[in-house]
Amino acid sequence: MLRPSMTEAEGRTQQTFTALMWALSYPGRARELTRGGLAAFSLVADTLVDLETSYYTDHDGLAPALAATGAQLRPPDAALYQFYPSLTPPTLAVLGDAPRGSYLYPDQSATLVVGCGLGAGHWLELSGPGIETSTTLLVEGIPHAFWDLRARACRFPLGWDIVLLADRLVVGLPRTTRIEVH
Repeated sequence: MLRPSMTEAEGRTQQTFTALMWALSYPGRARELTRGGLAAFSLVADTLVDLETSYYTDHDGLAPALAATGAQLRPPDAALYQFYPSLTPPTLAVLGDAPRGSYLYPDQSATLVVGCGLGAGHWLELSGPGIETSTTLLVEGIPHAFWDLRARACRFPLGWDIVLLADRLVVGLPRTTRIEVH
């Protein structure tokens, strides 16, 4: 029996999709991607973003890779996929306007892909679906104000799904995850 073979790009996309799926299914558990740094953002973009979606980034180095997906560049209050390799005060000012969905269309909320470091910084205590009782995650490079924005944005079924990228590691924080910052 013949099986179609995957190209190298298809294999990377499949591996990235699997890592994202598991990361969002089990919040707080890191999964590994095949590439790190800005290339990890490109992997996630190639996997999630296509002609039928919209994106936003404030990062000049990432903009060409996102444009190459064919997706529509939209402002932060309309883009459903938003990519932030780093969070700065100007970024936080516009991030509060990211789509949260509506009760009729909760799927019209933003997925935020955010760069960070793991193993230092603020302790996050996570609980909710996919977590047996609770788990902790040590995250640096994300201002405390971001977590306050997220807390105001997430009122189930509304809110943001967050993908944290720390070099080659990906951690998912769906809108259903309760987060306490310590």
